[in-house]
Amino acid sequence: MFSRRILMAATALLVLGAGGVAAQNWQLRPSFGTYNLRFNFQPDPYVINVTAGGNIPAERIGGAGCVGSIAQAPDVRLNYQAGGGLPLYIAAQSRWDVTLVVNLPNGQWVCNDDFIGTNPGMVFRQPMSGQYDIWVGHYDRGRGVPTQLIISEIPPG
Repeated sequence: MFSRRILMAATALLVLGAGGVAAQNWQLRPSFGTYNLRFNFQPDPYVINVTAGGNIPAERIGGAGCVGSIAQAPDVRLNYQAGGGLPLYIAAQSRWDVTLVVNLPNGQWVCNDDFIGTNPGMVFRQPMSGQYDIWVGHYDRGRGVPTQLIISEIPPG
């Protein structure tokens, strides 16, 4: 955790120094709560209602598939204890075209858009235990849209 914080602080300084713009900040309190789930959790899927979107272009993260606009603070923080050889599936479902941005326990950023139709999702076949900070983005910058964040150990298909 300590090395992750140093890495993220250095990244934030580089982003701020490069243009003085605000960036997503995994250290902020999540807008829609913190959830602690252990492998074999119930109910599965675990569904959290969120409002997707924000004013920060997800493209600033720089990874493939990082699109849409996200908030500065995470939407959800998931503290997950992996085990039992189970995968971890994180997805979002909405009537609007939404995207996902996740900061993994090792500090790596992953993004997805259009996993199933226009709904984003990602499957971690060998998930790490630890803190997952999750943002749900939207293409209409600044406008929030109702969305369901889905956490499951049963990936589709």
